[in-house]
Amino acid sequence: MIESKVSLSIPHLRNDVLLEIATFLSRRWSNNAKVTVTFSDNTRPTSNVEKNHITIPTLNSYHGTEFQKYRQWRTALWYESMRIRYSTKVKSSSYDHAYGFILNCLETKRVEIIGLLAWQGMKNEIIFYEAISSSYRPLLNSIYGKEKIIEAFSQYFLTGYIKGELFGGDNDRVQEASNLALSYVMEAIDKNYDTTWIYEKVKEIIKKLQIDPLLSISLLGLKSPFGISVSRTELLDNLDKIIKTKFKEQKNDENEINKLSKSILDAGELEKEFETLIHESKKTDNRGFDNLSNFDISIPDKMDVDETKIYDFNLVQKVKKAFKNWKTGWKETINETGDEFDADSYIDTYHLKPFLIDHKITIRSKVIIILDHSSSIEDIELKYKQTTVALCEALDSIGVQFAVYAFSTEGLQVKCWLIKPPKLPWSITSARRLSQIKASGGTPLGEIYGILLPFVKSFKPDICITLTDGEPSNFDTVRDMILKYRNLSIHMAALGLGKNTHELVTLSQNLQYFNYNKILAGRVEDIPTKVISLLKT
Repeated sequence: MIESKVSLSIPHLRNDVLLEIATFLSRRWSNNAKVTVTFSDNTRPTSNVEKNHITIPTLNSYHGTEFQKYRQWRTALWYESMRIRYSTKVKSSSYDHAYGFILNCLETKRVEIIGLLAWQGMKNEIIFYEAISSSYRPLLNSIYGKEKIIEAFSQYFLTGYIKGELFGGDNDRVQEASNLALSYVMEAIDKNYDTTWIYEKVKEIIKKLQIDPLLSISLLGLKSPFGISVSRTELLDNLDKIIKTKFKEQKNDENEINKLSKSILDAGELEKEFETLIHESKKTDNRGFDNLSNFDISIPDKMDVDETKIYDFNLVQKVKKAFKNWKTGWKETINETGDEFDADSYIDTYHLKPFLIDHKITIRSKVIIILDHSSSIEDIELKYKQTTVALCEALDSIGVQFAVYAFSTEGLQVKCWLIKPPKLPWSITSARRLSQIKASGGTPLGEIYGILLPFVKSFKPDICITLTDGEPSNFDTVRDMILKYRNLSIHMAALGLGKNTHELVTLSQNLQYFNYNKILAGRVEDIPTKVISLLKT
């Protein structure tokens, strides 16, 4: 029986929060810091071993309550992380034909067995995953032809039982093929063989099942109706059956089985993790995301974006190193007078500045950064974003509270994008938002300053830095808005970006007319050092 549990108080887990935990868990489980995760609904979880990339649906594509969905999603992520860690690339591993489908069944079992040696806590989650999945797994009686044989093999090999009935020779073939497949998996584990060896053995399973290796497999979608969940009684019954199947060699009495089933269903420790994520989602909602549309500010919301292309990790480390002095808070200089005599300085400066003096470095600790994404940025867009990411990573590492916005034009409409709000740290979600902004349109700076004014009044930054490579479209509006910002005691700065000396000189001259407190010009690669000079007080 299936219950409907639609309630206004249903907990909601935001996709940006889910992405953060997905990235953390997948990298931890796979022991690979380069793993990336994207969301794509109405598709199976998949992993690209060569690219260290996992694609997985959001919670909406799973059945049950929000917590039940999270548990299924988390287990699916674990399986894909194990594939990243233990699988190798083979010629074909597509689910949509019989050979690839069976290969994936064998690989799933192989990485599960190996993975559980290191992550024994996932054993109960796998049992729960099987229990809730069994309620939606197709009855064999409803499938016909060779697909019935393949589905029966998948169910029996992966879980130890089938849902429905299989008669005569079909049943024998499925059991023999499953036993043979398990022997191959165990041999691969014992002898440390990889996916390539398993791939070659699939043909023997195909022979046992007497099917065409190129047979097309139609896969049922994952998506479920909102609010549908399996009853506790049905889940406990499923758990009892699975536990009896998995531990049939052990003589467990009914009370012990029931106790274990209830323990798996309740998942106390994992529930605490889920509650923490829900709390974080609520905090994010309360920070104003839900009301942004009222202020003409948009949030890039695609989750199937690869942010690694705008990450230059060498550049990130280089920029963080440039910010190192800020972490210590002091800088040593030479002067005519000072705290300490230095012989080298005495010689180098011809006796003029022989003393060392320590200066306390202070920085503007509340910052707004506005990124021009007009069409003229297109030629340098990738480098521009890579440098911006490095800057944001460095600011985050030294504890500066900052917000990042970008602007572009879609059609004839000016778009102001929130990349990072001031009260949240820089994250993969922030980088993913930046990655999907496309350079287009003009430079409507006056309009953007107007849109951001309510947020600026609330945040009260010390400085607002605008990165741009062109002239604003409305001079008078820009001047008026800059004066409004300055009247709020905000230091207004502009960093003009050019490709050559001529462009830099022209930009500097043009920006002089807008009443900025400070104007700098430089190439894209100069952004971090220019920003450092702007933030020092």
